[in-house]
Amino acid sequence: MKPRVRIAATRTPDGGEMLLYQHDRDFSITINGQDLMHSRQHKSEQELARLGCAHLAGRKAPSILIGGLGMGYTLRQALDMLSPHAQVVVGELLGAVVEWNLEFLGELNGRPLEDERVEIRKGDVVELVARSRDRFDAILMDIDNGPCAMTDSGNQRLYSRQGIEACRRALRAQGCLAVWSAALGRKFEQRLMQCNFHVRRFRVP
Repeated sequence: MKPRVRIAATRTPDGGEMLLYQHDRDFSITINGQDLMHSRQHKSEQELARLGCAHLAGRKAPSILIGGLGMGYTLRQALDMLSPHAQVVVGELLGAVVEWNLEFLGELNGRPLEDERVEIRKGDVVELVARSRDRFDAILMDIDNGPCAMTDSGNQRLYSRQGIEACRRALRAQGCLAVWSAALGRKFEQRLMQCNFHVRRFRVP
């Protein structure tokens, strides 16, 4: 049996340790010893893109924002659904995650970062959203573990009422905000409705 091998490490803004492991052809990422993501478990990331971009079928040149690169599964699924003239902005807080995708993880998804439709924006996605107005047809958020921050406590701003309102301003008419969450978040859903979003919840096995 092949061992699990640590192949890269970085620090989060909160000082936590993020590690990248490889086990044969599989990869996993941990934060302070807790599993954050695994290459064998990615259906929910793909579903985030399917749900968030479903209304863009046939749209000639949509613009979308993906908050959080992860292992690239949401990005790959979105690219497969969107037209050749689409623009996909990926906001990723940790430069190391971008480097890991380029160096180690690209083969998992056909190297989506090399697609000419993709623009990587390193830094705080909350600030990126706040600077945008009527820019995106869809915003797909997979930041930390959903509304309960795991990597950077500053990301809690994104899930506050102010953050939700900023997302609404960044969306174009009939735009869609899709949010990945590891747990049921009724308070977050209530905030969305208070900000005039029509809310639907989907559970991925």
